Amino acid sequence: MAHKIVTGNYAAAYGAMRSRVRTVAAYPITPQTFIVEHLSEFINNGELDSEYIEVESEHSAMSACVSASATGVRTFTATSSQGLALMHEILPIASGLRLPIVMSVVNRAIAAPINIWVEHNDIMPERDSGWLQVFCDHNQEVQDMILQAFRIAEDKRVALPVAVCLDAFILSHTVEPVDLMCQEDADRFLPKYSPPSPILDPNNPTAVGVFVPPEYMMECRWQMDNAMRQAPKVIEEVNKAFAKEFGRDYGGMIDPYMCDDADVVLITLGTVGSTTHEVVDVMRAEGKKVGMVKLRFWRPYPAAQLRKIAEKVKAVGVFDRAVSYGVAGPSFIEFRNAAYGLDVPTMNVIGGLGGNDVSLADIRSIFDKLLEIAKTGVVKREIVWLNTRGVE
Repeated sequence: MAHKIVTGNYAAAYGAMRSRVRTVAAYPITPQTFIVEHLSEFINNGELDSEYIEVESEHSAMSACVSASATGVRTFTATSSQGLALMHEILPIASGLRLPIVMSVVNRAIAAPINIWVEHNDIMPERDSGWLQVFCDHNQEVQDMILQAFRIAEDKRVALPVAVCLDAFILSHTVEPVDLMCQEDADRFLPKYSPPSPILDPNNPTAVGVFVPPEYMMECRWQMDNAMRQAPKVIEEVNKAFAKEFGRDYGGMIDPYMCDDADVVLITLGTVGSTTHEVVDVMRAEGKKVGMVKLRFWRPYPAAQLRKIAEKVKAVGVFDRAVSYGVAGPSFIEFRNAAYGLDVPTMNVIGGLGGNDVSLADIRSIFDKLLEIAKTGVVKREIVWLNTRGVE
């Protein structure tokens, strides 16, 4: 194992290399381009034995990944923003065929207006595509989750693709110290992929993506839904196995902090979790009972775990780096469903869109609002737009 200073993009590529991916198909788009460039270098240098497929679009990239994975080889790609949107048609094909593809999504704002900085509005529309989605908070987690993602996706109880999400530039282009695992350690945690039976086998020809009449469609959808419901157990098992092997425990579905005796908690997604963690420590030192929950997996959604935490507190805030226009933040909408019937005041904070800075002072102001809500029981504004000109 080597301890080096690397970007999130390098960590993602390195994790894919150590996963011994056999096929990489991708099309460059800022800010993920360096991921596939690094993989190309690994292949060119002889560090990775893999087929690199150059395609003309993200739609073709995912199509190639589907075809490669269908032959029974470990497959990887990466994209962002408009590239992910262009892939949309093929994403449910990957999940519907139960292919364990892993994709790094460097979350970036969707145009228009054109913006290359972090926002989660690119991945949120894919919540119902049948892909598992996990959000990383730092570069070490990026590398580690690539390997975990393959182990989760390839588990027969799941057999669904996984998107490993990292915030644009905050992680993708920022260097942090990362323990880069050696191949021997990676192989011990993630054995060689052995598919139950390759779909595309020249010696046993089959039809893929066949027409399915109505009398069988319900069963197809139920099987995918059941697999997604089985996934949390597998995620927890894989997290524990990884912690035992490498000493890094990410918590599984969620990563709660200082929630046991908290009066208020803030639920976060992505890198704003690190900022919130710092603020919690400061405010705890001042005697204020605040806590946080890092929402790691967006799909499957950890409704039962979040509801259990919400039952014990006086107010809950949800931070969204995305917006469902005219409704609320997507994460807040999901939490309200999870907390249905609970008598706990909730507040949604929409902020950091298009890379807008979210400071320690911003998070502290959110906690101050939540503490006031806990004290009075009154939510003055259910949806707060953070640092937005012309909006109170």
